[in-house]
Amino acid sequence: MKQLLILFLVFFGVQMNAQKVFSVQYASQADVKVFVTQYESQADLKVYKVEYESQSGDNNGKWFFTQYESQAKKKIFFVEYESQADLKIFFVKYESQAGWSKDDKKQLMY
Repeated sequence: MKQLLILFLVFFGVQMNAQKVFSVQYASQADVKVFVTQYESQADLKVYKVEYESQSGDNNGKWFFTQYESQAKKKIFFVEYESQADLKIFFVKYESQAGWSKDDKKQLMY
């Protein structure tokens, strides 16, 4: 019984903490519409794509792209034009570069 309880707590603890996203096919399915900027200075959020779910962060720019929609905390749609976006992001090369440039849009990813 204790093992089941521990497993339950570990599973849901990871679920609540992770910044897991899923890229949907249509804008109407998305929680947040995202535009990828050409330059870091234009972005609201600098994103680092992590390889493993356990590496993802809690709204700090470390994203894990899930294989299935049901596994994600947020569903995103990549828009073609900046004016269509709720959030502008820039993909960074190093984990230490990830984070918010502008805090005014931080609530979009909670």
